[in-house]
Amino acid sequence: MTAERPPRIARGQTLGVVAPAGPVRLDRLRDGLERLGDVFRIELAPSLTAPRDPAVASFLAASDDVRAAELSRMIADPDVRAILLARGGYGITRILPRLDPAALRRDPKPIVGFSDATALLAWAHAAGVRGIHGPVGVQLATLGDGDVAQLIALLTEARAPGVRPWPLVAHGRGTVRGPLLCGNLTMWSLLVATPWALPVAGAIGIIEDVGERPYELDRYLTQLALTGQLARLGAMIVGDLTRCTDPNPPSGTPDPPDAALAAVLERLRAAGTPAASGAPIGHGDRNEPVPFGAACVLDLDARTFEITEPAVA
Repeated sequence: MTAERPPRIARGQTLGVVAPAGPVRLDRLRDGLERLGDVFRIELAPSLTAPRDPAVASFLAASDDVRAAELSRMIADPDVRAILLARGGYGITRILPRLDPAALRRDPKPIVGFSDATALLAWAHAAGVRGIHGPVGVQLATLGDGDVAQLIALLTEARAPGVRPWPLVAHGRGTVRGPLLCGNLTMWSLLVATPWALPVAGAIGIIEDVGERPYELDRYLTQLALTGQLARLGAMIVGDLTRCTDPNPPSGTPDPPDAALAAVLERLRAAGTPAASGAPIGHGDRNEPVPFGAACVLDLDARTFEITEPAVA
């Protein structure tokens, strides 16, 4: 199914905030949402302010029933014109089968998130609606003004982002054109063979990760290579690999600072996938939002990356 751009959210309309994955610190969420100023009317899912259910696992924001129901209600609510995840963390894949893709198709709206929210962006894309790979609510508090302003612009303006001012390093030659798939490497790997595997054919991918040791990054990319995913990609751009170090490497010798990036690039070279690195996307000090599924162009010779479609219509 072809995924289309959802309508933009106008200033003053409702932005729904949900927690379909891990638990959320309400003080950090409120600090993050304050960065949006008075651009949107904010509607919080009830579980974000309700007492925590002691029977729910510590790594989940609420029960599967509650998380799925709150997200489904935001999708179906005609007053909610975009949905922002409060935070990432594990749990979204548990509720994907409970979500109704037809509801999102009937009332398309952009869903914003990253990290484990890669699974929800892939679900929405499979339903036929593009989302935005971008900051979650709690992360907004720590990002620079540029990334926050870019998120607002992507949601409210039907304007292509154009050439991104990224300090890209090329690991290959030539120009690649295709749809943009941005996501967490771990989730990218885990979605293979599910109904929501990322549609990689001819795409330009951007990957990021956090807290994974170099050999674990190697494992995920090897799995993507063995399943044919890497060979089908047009190209891959590497974003932030935050805290992706091994405090006790098997060799007994400390890894160099670039061990994670070196492991990723070696796997991409082995698969024959053209690559670049340096995208300011991930769990670090930057997390520039980008439209998931938008047409884009990677020029490895000029070391430029251009997004030629808006996130919204």
